[in-house]
Amino acid sequence: MKFQAPKGVSEYVPPRSSAFSWIRTTLEQTIASAGYELLELPIFEDTDLFNRIGASTDVVSKEMYTFEDRGGRSITLRPEGTVGALRAINEHGLDRGSLPAKIYYCGPFFRAERPQKGRYRQFYSIGLEAVGTHDAALDAEVISIADAGFKKLGLTKYRLEITSLGDAQTRALHRVDLVSYIAGLDLDPETKERANLNPLRLFDDKREEVIALMKNAPILLDYLSPESTAIFSEVQRHLTAMGINFTINPRMVRGLDYYTGTTFEFVHDLLGAQSGIGGGGRYDGLMSEIGGQDITGIGFGIGLDRALLAVEAEELVIPVSFASDLFIIPMGEAAKSLALKLAADLRTQGFQIELAFGDRALKTAMKAADKSGARFSLVIGEDEIASGVVEIKEMITGQINSVRLTSLANALK
Repeated sequence: MKFQAPKGVSEYVPPRSSAFSWIRTTLEQTIASAGYELLELPIFEDTDLFNRIGASTDVVSKEMYTFEDRGGRSITLRPEGTVGALRAINEHGLDRGSLPAKIYYCGPFFRAERPQKGRYRQFYSIGLEAVGTHDAALDAEVISIADAGFKKLGLTKYRLEITSLGDAQTRALHRVDLVSYIAGLDLDPETKERANLNPLRLFDDKREEVIALMKNAPILLDYLSPESTAIFSEVQRHLTAMGINFTINPRMVRGLDYYTGTTFEFVHDLLGAQSGIGGGGRYDGLMSEIGGQDITGIGFGIGLDRALLAVEAEELVIPVSFASDLFIIPMGEAAKSLALKLAADLRTQGFQIELAFGDRALKTAMKAADKSGARFSLVIGEDEIASGVVEIKEMITGQINSVRLTSLANALK
């Protein structure tokens, strides 16, 4: 029987895995350069933790991978990163030091949804959280870090959409009018139930008939309190000062219920239906909801799978992640021992070294050296062992120089 990966898994094998690794490393370096430190989170958590995301969301109601462990506890594979990160920040007291607490995380996440291009049951994300400080400048910086990451990847054909979901006062006033409006709509029972849990969810419904019904619905931006209006205006000023282009999307709601205030999404139109490549926002009240202090936070998540699709859609040149400095071809058992020692010594000095294995013929081994992309190659046989001198070949030019084995590192430099 031939086994295959489970349906809907984003799996990366060479050479595409090199591109995936480059994207992950590039975004990680961009985030770390702003002072965010790594938080390595568990793949699974107590199911009740994720239930705090919001019962009206498809993530909680339909898409979580939940199971009972051997101790009878309900466990869920993480569908997103923010709630687990806040749990860790609270548990380990990171919110009781210098604020904001600034962390990032990276890895696989899991949602049981219908697989399609850019939407997977196992997918990869990198995200950051800044917890404990309410400042419009921090909102703008968080957005700018994501923007800088996309620019560092070379992406140009994306756009930033922003909005504000306001404060508690804003949402309470808006909810009254929105619920009244929705009550007059002809909705199926399941959609009505979602609207009862959170009427904002209907703005996120992608069905054409629901979009048409919600066309004249009251917009949250029209209900912003003076404080929320001032903060949102300040965020826009900061983004403009940094030269970051954006459009205001008054109908934007994120796929999770905990967002408040500044909310944003990066969209890449070359990706079709799954065009969102990253987004996030502020989440007042979420920390206290999971048992921590009543402090605010803001963060984002970037889909690594979709970032790779965007890079490929723009036909950008992706740097090769590995090309060895030297390809060593040993001829005979004694040469293998020497080649292994040479390779190990040179690697400790920072060189990338490959060896030919399997007792290949010299011609076949040289073809492998050429295919590897190595800068140099050399052959070790009985004569080279006896003399201590090898001929090192520059693969691009074909130039050959004699080098003593004791001077090989200097020659490679």
